[in-house]
Amino acid sequence: MSTRVVAVFGATGTQGSSVVKALLNDGTFVPRVVTRNPNSEKALKLKELGAEVAQADLWDVPSLKSAMNGVEAVYGVTDYYDPKNSAEGHTSEMLLGQNLVDAAVEANVKYFIWSSLPHSTRVSNGKYPNVYHFDNKANVEDYLRDSNLPHSIIHTGWFSENTWNYYNLTRSSDSSSYELIVPKYDPSSAQYITWVERDLGQCALALLKHYKDSEADVLDETFYAVSEKMTYTQFASVLQKALGKPVRFVSADTCGMQELDDMYAFQSEFGLYPHATIPDPRLERLGVKFHSMEAFAEEEIKKRFL
Repeated sequence: MSTRVVAVFGATGTQGSSVVKALLNDGTFVPRVVTRNPNSEKALKLKELGAEVAQADLWDVPSLKSAMNGVEAVYGVTDYYDPKNSAEGHTSEMLLGQNLVDAAVEANVKYFIWSSLPHSTRVSNGKYPNVYHFDNKANVEDYLRDSNLPHSIIHTGWFSENTWNYYNLTRSSDSSSYELIVPKYDPSSAQYITWVERDLGQCALALLKHYKDSEADVLDETFYAVSEKMTYTQFASVLQKALGKPVRFVSADTCGMQELDDMYAFQSEFGLYPHATIPDPRLERLGVKFHSMEAFAEEEIKKRFL
């Protein structure tokens, strides 16, 4: 029986590493970590865990095609804020996603998962035209559909890991209380939260294991890898219970970056996925067991912030 290989892009980041680890833990597929630097500490660590490692650059379609040689499926994600990418302009991420799709078609990949977000310009009727990393990913969705490559779309929420990766949760100088700081967000507006490490990988794994099953209705569908839907005020209460100290939600005027300010304003006003049932019952039927923010706070927040 031939080895079933899945090429995972962004594998050394928060999102891709969740997918790699889920594949390794399950054993059905062998993950192939695709990275510009196969000798990086993170890449070598994943190799030690059992992943294959291949070198490729998203700007170089032949290198992508080579990295996809013998691959059954691809998990595709791009990073707008990678300095090499953002230096090429606001639409660079869209071009990189299109390169991924083109390479997958040329390499005869059987199935492609694209990690995406809503098109903020279209959803807001032009009110929020500058959330480039949303629109770029959504434009790649359109390109992927037009390619006729068998695929599924995964839409993610706000990463719960942002509480420490982007310093959304801060401790007071005397450690007696905390603030959950998110700019431009109405306290009564819901946020869609993804515990990436626990839940994103298992969503991708479930789709990979069922994409050949016509009854599972996986192909050409959009799925919501969202752990829980709640307001930031409610999330602050969850964190407060775990920490045993006051946690106050603060809607700041700015985070210092206009695009992110607009992103949060867009999410607060329009909601990421207002018409979706959260958690996604289709993913639950495929065996995904989403984790609560209470579990997240107990497992991650307490050890990091107490």
